[in-house]
Amino acid sequence: MLLPVISCFIIFMLLLAYGLADRYLIEHAEQVVHTDKEPGTSIGRAMDAQADDWNYTSDEVEIHIKEMQQGDGTDLVTYFVADVKMKDASHLKTAFAKDTFGRNIVEPTSQIAQKHNALLAINGDYYGFRSDGLTIRNGTLYRDEPARDGLAFYADGLMKSFDELSISSKELLQSGVTHTFSFGPVLVTNGEIAGDFEHVKVDTNFGNHSIQAANPRTGVGYLAPNHYVFVIVDGRKENYSRGMTLTEFAQVFQDLGCTEAYNLDGGGSSTLYFRGRVVNNPLGREKERSVSDILYVTE
Repeated sequence: MLLPVISCFIIFMLLLAYGLADRYLIEHAEQVVHTDKEPGTSIGRAMDAQADDWNYTSDEVEIHIKEMQQGDGTDLVTYFVADVKMKDASHLKTAFAKDTFGRNIVEPTSQIAQKHNALLAINGDYYGFRSDGLTIRNGTLYRDEPARDGLAFYADGLMKSFDELSISSKELLQSGVTHTFSFGPVLVTNGEIAGDFEHVKVDTNFGNHSIQAANPRTGVGYLAPNHYVFVIVDGRKENYSRGMTLTEFAQVFQDLGCTEAYNLDGGGSSTLYFRGRVVNNPLGREKERSVSDILYVTE
C-alpha cells in the first residue's frame, strides 16, 4: 500500500516542478493581439551631436544625467536623474528581449539597448513575469488583459496614467497611445503625490508582498510634451544606497516638478543605460538582471 502512495507523491512533485518551471523559466512566445503598424528602425548618434558620459545634445534629442545623493551612513541613498527632451515622440521607443513578446524571455537591459542603437534606456515593467495587463508597444497591441493602473505614452508626447479596467485598448489606440506599461503604482498625478503606498501590491504572483520598503527603483515622470525624467534608485548596498520607499520615490518626482509619475519594475531590474554603459550599480553588485523589456530613447 505504501508504494502507490509514494509513487503518487513523486508524480505530484514532478508535476509541481514542471508547473513552476513552465510559469517562471520556460520561454513562451505569444501571439500579437493586433497591429496595423510596420516595424520601425532605429538609427544611431546624429552627425551633429555633442556628447560625453553624462550628456547628449543634438537637434532632435537632449539628455542630461545627474548622480544624486541624500542622507549619510546607513541612510545614504544614491540615485540618478536623466532629463530627456525630444523634438517629437518618435524618439521614444520600446523593445522586447530577443525581439520576442512572451513569458520568461529575458536579456539584460544594456544588451537589448545596444541591439536597438539606444542612446538611453531603462528597464520596463517586466511584463513577461505575468499573464495580465494591457500591453501596447510601438503602436502594437500585444496583450489585452486589463488588471491595474497603467501608464500610457501618446504620439503627441503626452504621458498619463489610466485605469486599465475603465478604458478599452481600442479607445487607447484611437486616442494616439503608442506605448503602455502595466506595473505601478501611480506615484504622482496632477502634480500631487498619488496617495498612501503603505500596502501597495503590484500583483498576485507567487511570492508577492508589499513593495513599500526601501528598494532599488525605476520610474518615469512627465514635465511637458516630449519632456520626461527617468529616475533610477540604487539600493541594498550598505554605505552606498539603501534604496527608497515608494513615498520617498514619489517625492523625488514631485520635487522635480513632474505632473505625472509612474513606478516601473525595480529591485535587481533597475538599470540605467547611456551610450554604451550601465550608469548605475544594479543591486550594488554592478551586475544586471535580465528583463523582459526596455523603454529607450534613440535618434
